[in-house]
Amino acid sequence: MVKNLNRKQQAKVIRAFRRVHRAMGATLFVFFFVIAASGFFLGWKKNSFGIIQSYTQQGTSKELKDWLPLDSLKQQAFFYIQKEVKDGQSLEIKRIDVLERKGVVKFIFTDYYGLQLDGSTGKLLLLERRFSDLIEEIHDGSALDTYFNTSGNPIKLVYTTVMSIALLLFTITGFWLWLGPKRMRKRN
Repeated sequence: MVKNLNRKQQAKVIRAFRRVHRAMGATLFVFFFVIAASGFFLGWKKNSFGIIQSYTQQGTSKELKDWLPLDSLKQQAFFYIQKEVKDGQSLEIKRIDVLERKGVVKFIFTDYYGLQLDGSTGKLLLLERRFSDLIEEIHDGSALDTYFNTSGNPIKLVYTTVMSIALLLFTITGFWLWLGPKRMRKRN
């Protein structure tokens, strides 16, 4: 279809693509900036010298048979979070990571705090603010679902859908804005 367009029709298509490209860029600029900046930080999180994502500590034993029961470790995590964090920390655990090869259990709380406990002794190895989790939620839009306390992540779904379609349209219109003039010059 595109091959059969005359020069005037091709110019009209290019102008339409340029309008779509410009309108999307102006409308979604802030969102693309947030995605790019947060994506940059997520890409560097393991190489940030412990600033964005803390290093995993080393426990005393890698043998699960030497470890305390998970329920006991969970109670220790609650004890430490209540003792160390005084700002009304939520005791809701978002995730528990068992890292057998390091001898560590990580408890990640919903308010972006994390604890690393020695699996054998239950000793607190690290208490941290989990900036990487916050950055990830900003990146994928789920931070708004957290803020507004929505269920099912509807904001994240709309956000990622809109931004994915916009990126696809940017790719198509940008490619045509590059190719279209080349084709027009070639025809002359």
